[in-house]
Amino acid sequence: MLSASFGFCHSGGGTNCVVDGDTFWFRGDKYRIADIDTPETHGPRCSQEGLLGARATTRLQELMNAGAFTLESGTRNTDRYGRSLRVVTRGGESIGGMLVNEGLARPWEGARQPWC
Repeated sequence: MLSASFGFCHSGGGTNCVVDGDTFWFRGDKYRIADIDTPETHGPRCSQEGLLGARATTRLQELMNAGAFTLESGTRNTDRYGRSLRVVTRGGESIGGMLVNEGLARPWEGARQPWC
C-alpha cells in the first residue's frame, strides 16, 4: 500500500501532486490513470469542459489524500507522453471508477472523446 499527501501541481514536474483529473505525480514519477478519461483543464475546448475538469482535479486530489492506495499495471506500461499508466485502487475499488460514478470521468475506451 502506498500513501502521500497530495497537493496541486502548478507548473512542470512535481512530487506528490495532482495535475488534472486523470494525471498526478507520485514520488517524482508522472502517472496517468489508465482506466478513465477526464475533461481537459489545460486548454479546454469549451467553458463546460474547463469547469468539469477543475471539479475532477479537485476530487482526484481528495481521493488521493483519503488513504493508502495501490498502483496496478494494465495492458500498457506507458502512454505516448511517457507517463506511467496505472489503475489506482483503494480497498479493491478503482479510484477512476469512483470518478466515473460521480460524473467527473468516463471509462477509457482507447481514444479521447469530446466533452463539449
